[in-house]
Amino acid sequence: MQRWSAFSSGKRGLPLAALAVALAVVPQAALAQQGPLAQQGGDRGEGSSGRQRTVVVPYLEVGQLISADLKNGGDLLTYSLVAVGVDAAVQTTRAEAQVSVRYERRFSWNDDFGDQDAISGIARANVQIIPNTLSIEAGALGIRSRIDGAGAAPSNLIGGSDNVTQVYSAYAGPTLATQVGTVDVNAAYRIGYTKVDANTVALPAGQRPVDIFGDSVSHAASLAFGQQPGGFLPIGWSVSGGYFREDASQLDQRFEDKIIRADVTVPVSATLAIVGGVGYEDIEISERDALRDAAGNPVVGDDGRLVTDQNSPRLLSYDQDGLIWDVGVLWRPSRRTSLEARIGRRYDSLTYYGSFTYTPSQRLAANLTVYDLVAGFGSRLNDNLAGLPTQFDATRNPLSGDLNSCVFGGSGSGCLNDSLQSVASSAFRTRGVTGQVSLTSGSWTHGLGAGYSRRKFFAADTGALAGFDQTIDEVWFASYVGAKQLDPRSSLTGTVYATYLENGPGQTFNGAGSDVLGIGTNAAYFRNFTNRFSGSVAVGLDYFDPKGFESSLIASALLALRYSFQ
Repeated sequence: MQRWSAFSSGKRGLPLAALAVALAVVPQAALAQQGPLAQQGGDRGEGSSGRQRTVVVPYLEVGQLISADLKNGGDLLTYSLVAVGVDAAVQTTRAEAQVSVRYERRFSWNDDFGDQDAISGIARANVQIIPNTLSIEAGALGIRSRIDGAGAAPSNLIGGSDNVTQVYSAYAGPTLATQVGTVDVNAAYRIGYTKVDANTVALPAGQRPVDIFGDSVSHAASLAFGQQPGGFLPIGWSVSGGYFREDASQLDQRFEDKIIRADVTVPVSATLAIVGGVGYEDIEISERDALRDAAGNPVVGDDGRLVTDQNSPRLLSYDQDGLIWDVGVLWRPSRRTSLEARIGRRYDSLTYYGSFTYTPSQRLAANLTVYDLVAGFGSRLNDNLAGLPTQFDATRNPLSGDLNSCVFGGSGSGCLNDSLQSVASSAFRTRGVTGQVSLTSGSWTHGLGAGYSRRKFFAADTGALAGFDQTIDEVWFASYVGAKQLDPRSSLTGTVYATYLENGPGQTFNGAGSDVLGIGTNAAYFRNFTNRFSGSVAVGLDYFDPKGFESSLIASALLALRYSFQ
């Protein structure tokens, strides 16, 4: 008979307060370039495969980039670039780790635009301190993202866009999975840090400041114990609790979530079970007021963020506690196929969530996720980072060099989804659905992702961000990437993407709302001249149309050479 685990695969704050997060797809260009490890023939290794490897590839890259707005008769922008980076992967019986880091400096040939630099990278690691019992997980991310929902949102982040900022996020913590007699015990703790570099955003006279995230520290802790079906009882059971907190710098905002619940798993057959749970949850989100000038207007600092009045009492923006419950089904016909779907009541309203995964082989992987969460920007980004695999193919936009937000690997796939929709500091309720499929067929690889996300923001109705309370933004997105190995030394990739973002009135410059359409495509050809020396040619076309602002059609081209030190 199928062994039904007493521990659900629920998301943060859901059954058993698990720290896993929904795998999702962001509204950005997806895989556009195979990373150096892929070019070196690195495996998409799984920890259970028993394979061991260590690959470290530092590199130096130089190139020439041109970009022009074909729609508005803009100037032709020309850049020379120099980049240094390293791609590394380690896989042993006790550890899995991978990192891809790149620093790029662009030297502008145009007097109207200064030089640019960017740091991008991703790292994930899992170290088994005691095999299958105690492990340490960690992750780090450096990526560029849009500041808010209005204005430009190009996928190729080049040129003079002032709606783009640098985002950093990292987390680390232990995970315990053991048994006390016949009782399973799971525990986990994670501390995370997130920072956004965005400075002053130019606003029309008299408009309120945009809600820009600064930095935050988050904590997530969970404990669960229970038994699987077939032990002392024919059903599985578990009792769990969790505590989650995020402290953000903007207005000293605080998100706090405490939850305790009990769950049961009732097998119906060898592959199907009924699941359900009931518990109590207390969520409180609060902030302080901003300093006010003589006219009573909030004071804005040099960095474009509101100056916090440390003497202000805490102002509640969200306060919800009470009974929570859900019921659903769990279907696991094999180790490679799993479906979980639940419906219940939480956040004082109807809630539903679930997931479906299908991985019949290392060549095909598919997943679908429906989620419903209350979170802050920093904790949401940490959650998504923790949900990414520890062995993956690092991929970058071939024109801008930026790390793509979607990550694919043999042990799983994941993306950063609505985490990077904007960098607003206010906490929000996010609901949505995402799906993705990755397929390798002969010399071809394919990746397809699509989804929808809706966020409702919370702010104190008497505070400086009162205008943002209950505002909603929604995004629809889809992307496809294809790659073909032409011969042992050359390959070709292509990407097509589309996004549509509908903003609430509090999330835009003019306070009246703005919808943004983005469509783009790019293609790149890669050639290894020797084992260390390679070159690439890439072209791209990106169109974005923010309602109420001027639309743009950007054409870009790149010629680059790379030397790998290995």
